[in-house]
Amino acid sequence: MKKFFVFLFITTLLSSCADKSVYMFSYFMGGGDGLHYAYSYDGHNWTAVKNGEILLTPVVGEDKLMRDPSILQGPDGTFHMVWTSSWTDKIIGYASSKDLINWSEQRAIPVMTHEEGARNSWAPELYYDHKSKLFYILWSTNIAGRYPSQSAGREGVFDNKIYYTTTTDFVNFSPTQLYFNPDFNVIDAAIVYDEKQEDYVMVVKNENQYPPEKNIRITRSDDIAKGFPVEVSEPITGDYWAEGASPIFIGDYLYVYFDKYTNHKYGAVRSLDGETWEDISDQITFPEGVRHGTVFKVKQKVLNEVLKAFEGAEK
Repeated sequence: MKKFFVFLFITTLLSSCADKSVYMFSYFMGGGDGLHYAYSYDGHNWTAVKNGEILLTPVVGEDKLMRDPSILQGPDGTFHMVWTSSWTDKIIGYASSKDLINWSEQRAIPVMTHEEGARNSWAPELYYDHKSKLFYILWSTNIAGRYPSQSAGREGVFDNKIYYTTTTDFVNFSPTQLYFNPDFNVIDAAIVYDEKQEDYVMVVKNENQYPPEKNIRITRSDDIAKGFPVEVSEPITGDYWAEGASPIFIGDYLYVYFDKYTNHKYGAVRSLDGETWEDISDQITFPEGVRHGTVFKVKQKVLNEVLKAFEGAEK
């Protein structure tokens, strides 16, 4: 009888550990080489899976790149991923997976093919809205001559705005619409829901070059379908250039991770109230060479299977 209870205790303990949440980070390296993973138990110390090797090679798009991979787990457990496939594509890449190990056939989502003057489809991000049961895909696009009075990009050429589409199945999509049109060149939008304040937080990069901004701002909304106010916060990042922000709640804090791309480092800030921000860049460690990615939460058992498949080991 004693052996039975010991067995039951160990089984329960292992099951409990497997159900605990851990953090994963999908990222690229170099110019857009492919999909990489890192993982963390505390959101501060990150370890590369399989020593940072490429885990999925891109095959779609004009340049067959995989930049800015954004991964989100849907309510049925399926992981969905979108990414930037080229500097000049009118499409974004898409694939899905049940386990973060085996991915579906990669295909293109033609988000801007209807716009003759569209010059790019950059940094798509996924968000699932539990209220409407819709997946939102947000990305930035510059359309030639569309906003000439607001141009603040590269010698006046680029002035990106945030566009979006919604879907329930990643087969049928709502018509692409303009989502966020502030008076600055904006890229890298990402959304998180704040359960304490019961509203949505969107982080964006002010990409203005003349004079240079290159910082992260936030804006808040209580209705994701109506969009976000174009009046944004002051920069929440410091005296460095930052992009590719990824927001996530860890404990009571809202963490925002970002690529300090001119410093070739990753950084982070966090806040308890969404107004006062603490720069904790010197408290986090990421694998060397990581570029713009997305932090997301998974069950320990998912990470265990990922490590077993790619490294032959579990944590």
